[in-house]
Amino acid sequence: MSVTENKSVRVHDLRSALELLKTLPNQLVSTDVEVNPHAELSGVYRYVGAGGTCMRPTRVGPAMMFNTVKGYDNFRVAIGLLASRERVGHLLNCRPEKLGSLLLDAANNPISPVVDNGPAACQEVVHLASDPDFDIRTLLPAPTNTEEDAGPYFTLGMCYASDPETGESDVTIHRLCVQSKDEISMYFVPGRHLDAFRIKAEAAGKPLPISISIGVDPAIEIAACFEPPTTPLGFDELSIAGAIRGEAVKLTKCKTINERAIAHAEIVIEGELLPDVRVREDQNTNTGKAMPEFPGYTGEAKAAIPVIKVKAVTHRKNPILQTCIGPSEEHVSMAGIPTEASILGMVERAMPGKLLNVYAHSSGGGKYLAVLQFKKSSPADEGRQRQAALLAFAAFSELKHVILVDEDVDIFDTNDVLWAMQTRYQGDVSTVFIPGVRCHPLDPSQIPEFSPSILQPGTSCKTIFDCTVPFHLKSHFERSKFLEVDVKRFLPDFV
Repeated sequence: MSVTENKSVRVHDLRSALELLKTLPNQLVSTDVEVNPHAELSGVYRYVGAGGTCMRPTRVGPAMMFNTVKGYDNFRVAIGLLASRERVGHLLNCRPEKLGSLLLDAANNPISPVVDNGPAACQEVVHLASDPDFDIRTLLPAPTNTEEDAGPYFTLGMCYASDPETGESDVTIHRLCVQSKDEISMYFVPGRHLDAFRIKAEAAGKPLPISISIGVDPAIEIAACFEPPTTPLGFDELSIAGAIRGEAVKLTKCKTINERAIAHAEIVIEGELLPDVRVREDQNTNTGKAMPEFPGYTGEAKAAIPVIKVKAVTHRKNPILQTCIGPSEEHVSMAGIPTEASILGMVERAMPGKLLNVYAHSSGGGKYLAVLQFKKSSPADEGRQRQAALLAFAAFSELKHVILVDEDVDIFDTNDVLWAMQTRYQGDVSTVFIPGVRCHPLDPSQIPEFSPSILQPGTSCKTIFDCTVPFHLKSHFERSKFLEVDVKRFLPDFV
């Protein structure tokens, strides 16, 4: 893999990111044909470039811009900006195979965001919810991914809120369903930091101010997906994005709530998470389903989840709404690359120099499966590869499976990983089962009906597949060595 540096375009927001992609072959396509945001928009991109765990046929392809959205004359919709590891490399100016290391370095050297008191691009146009004509459903073209969805969803909203006791802030991405003209439901996976803030505010009987910034610098979208222990409660992930870019992310004060938003965002929704108010997620459709989630299945609609009361919507002139498909490669990039950074950091602290690289594999949506490239240098290293796998589970609690391979295996080439499994793995001695461990709640196999080892939904049998060669046998497993040649001498255009 390689990345082409284009110093003429400095990426600092969504628009500059799109400008960069325009200079690169096969990274961005657009259409002026009118598209319906209800199911059709996502249906088109499923074929063009969704990839990930989407039902086949799909593929990893270019990002896409829809210039004409039915019912929304002033909006364009961008999708798939991060739905390719190669494209993420271009956007972050980093070789794709080194993205985990880039993010780890950024997490270790954060640059805190700053408040800019000047005019903010995200507030060029202001719509107040107190206006009798205000209706978020007709104002913003939130897509409905499938015809079964509970409703239109904002899938790439950078949700920003602050601890009501300490004032510490956090940014995360959540499932946001439009419920009425001024209400949005918000689903929290247990343990999310913004939910901890909400619980504190609710205990005090107060709403929690929250801003939702849509259409931002891709560095922010990836940084927002870090999780503990790399980013504990009180760690503002915007500081990681600042470190990636080498300058602080600029925030602006919201118009109607006591919170801040990302100043360069295309769109900002200002609101409050209401105390002791819950809604049924599919109250408008009664489908029993929410939206397609990263494992490739449609999540069930939740019976009672918190509600955001919208106070205002602000946006740039000629705004672009950015969205993604839940099971697409975009989720793999956003969730998986921070996962790789967290695992690299945890293992490096325990055994420096042994873990060479990590890939949070597409088939697990960037969360369930990690491939670890481990180097054994002496007999004393035998067994430490499995210790590295255990540390990976500790670094990222939602990880379900780890595949361990040697340094001569390309972890980004699934065929090579499976080759290692076929020739360096024996199921009875190379598999480690760890049953009864809490995992991610969206895995549909985590039910007692699937396995007697699952006592409660949401726990898994985490598994290590050790596809490394025992150190004392390494000489018997040397790959065939081919002559190193300069291919360009024979094929000058060879890439």
